[in-house]
Amino acid sequence: MKFFADTAEIKDIRELAEAGLLDGVTTNPSLIKKSGRDFIETVTEIASVVAGPVSAEVVAIEHDAMMNEAERLRKIADNIVIKVPLTPAGLKTCKALTSDGTMVNVTLCFSANQALLAAKAGASFISPFVGRLDDIGQPGMELISDIRLIYDNYDFATEILVASVRNSIHVLDAAKLGADVMTAPPAVIWSLFKHPLTDAGLASFLKDWESTGQKIV
Repeated sequence: MKFFADTAEIKDIRELAEAGLLDGVTTNPSLIKKSGRDFIETVTEIASVVAGPVSAEVVAIEHDAMMNEAERLRKIADNIVIKVPLTPAGLKTCKALTSDGTMVNVTLCFSANQALLAAKAGASFISPFVGRLDDIGQPGMELISDIRLIYDNYDFATEILVASVRNSIHVLDAAKLGADVMTAPPAVIWSLFKHPLTDAGLASFLKDWESTGQKIV
């Protein structure tokens, strides 16, 4: 499963990339607002740091305007993925862009039927929001299971990009269900390292080593 960072913070992106934990980045208008930086400048810098896909979202809601914004965004770098909402205009834009060789991430997916529509429109990625479904009492991971089954039934090439990931359990469940990608805040990705037995074991090894009085260099 590929790991994408859901952030617009360059420092966090660089740290994950240097650790070998990053396959791509997703951004959205809220993350850009949180960063406090210029949108084009930020996406350009991210695309220069990350070799993998970098999702940049259009903010228009009509097809022609979406296409105009997409044209500007895809000029930034070859690894830019145009992110569009799961609406009729968004899927029309998706079809036009993917037919022209541009990667498209269809976002704000909350049902398997929506995911089926996105795949038929040629989406490169579908982004189901598991955390937001959990928030309203619906099991988000059931949606991932349903999408995986449908896509495998018909051999759709669209990659399942699990979004709105809130914790390490979401990451684990996504991997067990065969999701292609998960995108999460950097803090969630770093939390995957944590286990009390790892910490205890390391502390024990270091204490024993110190007692030997030896040095490696």
